[in-house]
Amino acid sequence: MRTGLIAKKLGASRVFNDDGSQTPVTVLMVESLQVVAHKTKDKDGYDALQLGAGEKRASRTSKPMRGHFAKAKVEPKKKLTEFRISADAFVDVGAEISAGHFVAGQLVDVCGITIGKGFAGAMKRHNFAGLEASHGVSISHRSHGSTGNRQDPGRVFKGKRMAGHMGQVRATIQNLAVVSTEPDTGLIVIKGSVPGAPGTWVRITDAVKATKKKMPEAPFPAAVKGKGKKADAPAAEAKAEG
Repeated sequence: MRTGLIAKKLGASRVFNDDGSQTPVTVLMVESLQVVAHKTKDKDGYDALQLGAGEKRASRTSKPMRGHFAKAKVEPKKKLTEFRISADAFVDVGAEISAGHFVAGQLVDVCGITIGKGFAGAMKRHNFAGLEASHGVSISHRSHGSTGNRQDPGRVFKGKRMAGHMGQVRATIQNLAVVSTEPDTGLIVIKGSVPGAPGTWVRITDAVKATKKKMPEAPFPAAVKGKGKKADAPAAEAKAEG
């Protein structure tokens, strides 16, 4: 199991195909993504990589976190996230991972915080039909109507769909296809929509529900910039070299 990536959502766009049709895409950017720490099974109870992305001024970073980054010999990061990995997928601390970690045609899962909509009614929040336009209904056409039952149980059940805060929750979109990647510029183009507003951070991981038979080979354990030639090659090529 490989590590995932932290990327910044730039916005939505479209890609034109050879037949003239267009595909809606979301453009993501991998920005100064480095390995900050290792989590091992012996010490922490699980195997994971802690990755940091973006640049942050040292003056805006707390003293304990400055020491944490100094131990890894990396600049302070805006976003820190852990990714569970297998025991053979560790990457050296301080290594910078590129957008070439994913390849075109690969399926990925993207996780982010959805756009907050504030307080919304039942029609907008849960797609309710609303009340009738006539037959004695007045004023409350967009209300959700009755929420309770009879004297028994005499209360409203928990989880009842009603008006309330909408959006700004963690959401994962599964099995999104990677259209293209540009390791030099750090851009990743993904087919379809991705949760979150432009400028927010998202997590990209290998799709957990995709069949690996038709999936293109991706770099294992990761696509590392600069050093680590074997990490930039697919797993099959790395085994052949070994």
